[in-house]
Amino acid sequence: MKNPIVGIVMGSASDVQVMEEAVRVLEKFGVAFEVRILSAHRTPDESAAYFKGLAGRGIKVLIAGAGWAAHLAGAAAANTTIPVIGVPIDSSPLNGMDALLATVQMPPGIPVATVAVGKGGAYNAGILAVQILSLIDSDLAARFAGYKKEMADEVISRRDKEVQEYLNGRNSR
Repeated sequence: MKNPIVGIVMGSASDVQVMEEAVRVLEKFGVAFEVRILSAHRTPDESAAYFKGLAGRGIKVLIAGAGWAAHLAGAAAANTTIPVIGVPIDSSPLNGMDALLATVQMPPGIPVATVAVGKGGAYNAGILAVQILSLIDSDLAARFAGYKKEMADEVISRRDKEVQEYLNGRNSR
């Protein structure tokens, strides 16, 4: 995309199915992004160079998804000054628990905002990126506020319908 402001990285091509959720959110809100496959372990020099160059290229937030040992988000946070959102991916025999612990247990001074394991976490990473960017973009903030209102309206509408159906069922006894 032209002039991306969010970077999305993942440890391998097998992570695409999970990280696609973050992409969907950013597309929904019209946020420009770029996607890279980088490995903290297999391509450490390329990864570090990418992370060090993010702020200088105008990237405001990085979303990093990885499974297994999941050091990608931590390696990113160590090499950049922009916010990093870590997405633990459930690709290992431990179903993502190893990735969760590796992502969330960062030493003081090197934070990684960590979301849930898997697709739901990737979706929320996109939402969190939009929230962060809303602090500096009033148009995006307005779109995000509209999204939150739509979610609330949908819950209220569904709730009211379910309550009415319940009451109708009780009255027919």
